[in-house]
Amino acid sequence: MSLIQTGKVNMNSTNAVETTGGDTSTFTRVTFPTPFPQGSQVVVFPQTQTFNGPETPGVRIHDVTETGFLIRMNEVLAGAVKSDGTHTTETIGWLAATV
Repeated sequence: MSLIQTGKVNMNSTNAVETTGGDTSTFTRVTFPTPFPQGSQVVVFPQTQTFNGPETPGVRIHDVTETGFLIRMNEVLAGAVKSDGTHTTETIGWLAATV
């Protein structure tokens, strides 16, 4: 039986695009309303819910655990064009479930 939780977070980006794998210094911690049972394998599905900025916001997640995850807005790169990384506030909805 899977357990599911949902939520949303308002976030923006005032930092350059993060291109160093594992550098989570600019990520935000999201804590689940109720922790999943210890030992659970949790997956998180984030999705932008708004369209407030002209560039396409990418969403990165990291360190998913039974208690929460890290999330960061990281604008999408298109070909040779590199985003400056800054982005206005958007609402990011998320769904977390056990597998």
